[in-house]
Amino acid sequence: MRPMHHIISTREYTKEMFDEILEMAEKLEPIARGEFQSKIMDGKILALLFFEPSTRTRMSFETAMLRLGGQTLNMGSVEASSIAKGESLSDTIRVTSQYADAVVLRHPREGAALMASECSASPIINGGDGAGHHPTQTLLDLYTIKRESHLENLNIALAGDLKYGRTVHSLCYALSRYNAKINLVSPPELRLPDRIVDDLRKRNIDVTITSDMEDVIENIDVLYMTRIQRERFPDPAEFNRISNSMRITKELIQSAKPDMKIMHPLPRVNEISFDVDDTIHAAYFKQAFYGVPVRMAILCKVLGMEDKIEVKK
Repeated sequence: MRPMHHIISTREYTKEMFDEILEMAEKLEPIARGEFQSKIMDGKILALLFFEPSTRTRMSFETAMLRLGGQTLNMGSVEASSIAKGESLSDTIRVTSQYADAVVLRHPREGAALMASECSASPIINGGDGAGHHPTQTLLDLYTIKRESHLENLNIALAGDLKYGRTVHSLCYALSRYNAKINLVSPPELRLPDRIVDDLRKRNIDVTITSDMEDVIENIDVLYMTRIQRERFPDPAEFNRISNSMRITKELIQSAKPDMKIMHPLPRVNEISFDVDDTIHAAYFKQAFYGVPVRMAILCKVLGMEDKIEVKK
């Protein structure tokens, strides 16, 4: 198979395309854990262009490249770059893509990654573009579900901010490839957009909508919690009311299946109580780690290195 030159969105991915990357990630996981060394990316450079704050996406890509024997080139803060002088994004991409073998771009403007792919000399990997897409997060979410639960015929609850959360939007479409039952749990103000719900139902996906977590907690295999964004609420009292209504506590999950797993793209604020962290249900810190083998697989894919994957001392 030819290398995937850009990763902009997973919206049009087939189940086979998802499975290929997930299988690659599983092969690479021992390297991600530091159990074996690799030189697959020896001589390769990955550029990290982050125009928005990031911890997990940036550091996991950097870790992935270093664990594979490559190097990274970090733009640093926007204020310290030529962007502060008025340089356009297209010019930044045209220059940076000649320094590196691949570029990870995070940008606040929806569609920025697609535009970058049209003028880049190297593969572009979308690290999140505004309210648009975050394809590598979707892939690591699928991998987490596969490793901690199961993908086929999954019963999952997506909870919290379903209106603005790009991670949830992308994950819905990916889960539709695996015939998931999707329970949408949110305040009425933050429900998943109707166009996405309608699209899922056209794909014959079983979708239920509720504002009460207790309606679904006993039957689900996975609970995917998201942060309710304070900045969306001009009235602090209204934010507190809504955020407290969507809080996951140790008491709430007592009626859950013994093997139910809780995921969160992080960062969290107060939507998951700290006493949940030590339960068998908590999978969100493992989820953060799983970003490393998944992003290793993505790098191997875009750079055409799939055939060179070997796990050895």
